[in-house]
Amino acid sequence: MIRYTLKCPKGHGFESWFQSGEAFEGLRRAGHLSCPDCGATEVDKALMAPQVAHGTARAADLAQREAALAELRRRVEENSEYVGMNFVTEARAMHAGDAPERAIYGEARPEEAIALLEEGVPVAPLPFLPTRKTN
Repeated sequence: MIRYTLKCPKGHGFESWFQSGEAFEGLRRAGHLSCPDCGATEVDKALMAPQVAHGTARAADLAQREAALAELRRRVEENSEYVGMNFVTEARAMHAGDAPERAIYGEARPEEAIALLEEGVPVAPLPFLPTRKTN
């Protein structure tokens, strides 16, 4: 895994993890990366200083991050309704007042999420893939 500091054309900076440098390039070329602030898909690597950690410190840091991510997932799943592929429709309906406001999470293609942001619908990406629920 490799962590890159990224930036969009509007100057927003953020970080993300990738399987490899090639994986980053493939996702960038395909337009599957987007700025969490403005949704721009023209994302490039920013200059960053290398981070060197000893094995024990790195393992502890990774364990701490994994625990924080697991806790975030638990809270989202406990306090939100999973709406799956209906996320875009539900988010728009709540924003328009046609559905009751509630915490939801689900799935959307990047271009759909960008459209929601452009429409003023407050959404944010989750740093994990939802567990698909059936029935």
